[in-house]
Amino acid sequence: MPLTFTFDPAVTPDLRDGILDLWADVSNAGGAVGFVPPVTREDIRPSLVQHFASMAEGRVRFLVGHDEEGRVVATAFLTRNTHHLMTHWLWLNTVMVHPRHQGKGYGRDLLAAAAGAARGLDGIEAIRLSCRGGIGLERFYESCGYKEVGRIPAAIRVAPGDDRDDVIMLLSLA
Repeated sequence: MPLTFTFDPAVTPDLRDGILDLWADVSNAGGAVGFVPPVTREDIRPSLVQHFASMAEGRVRFLVGHDEEGRVVATAFLTRNTHHLMTHWLWLNTVMVHPRHQGKGYGRDLLAAAAGAARGLDGIEAIRLSCRGGIGLERFYESCGYKEVGRIPAAIRVAPGDDRDDVIMLLSLA
């Protein structure tokens, strides 16, 4: 069953709690979304509050996917550049699909919905994202049309002695 995507939904307590649950579940399943397991909702809350503050300032837009039961099961945040020479592309971050829904094509659906949302924004010609190397994410993003345009070796320290590359990917919207 397909997900229902909403761009810039109203932030309600239910939505906030759904995002916190999703983010914790994805992180604890080993997802590369800014944390390493074990993590709790309270560990994640400050990062979500930062996202919400950036949304209130108009710098970040939000895409959420709900399953047939209305649960938050996918997210992506679209962040505009503030540098005047880089306003023609935006960042896609905190891209998540709940582990129980992975392998169903929902990640592709989320990225397609994010590209559609970005195409609707004035002046946006490309989407950039970065992902943690070493777990196959770059192959997934490439299969969705993104190209690897840079790599910073050992930039992400997952644990002492476990450094991963920061892989920079780009999707042209032209």
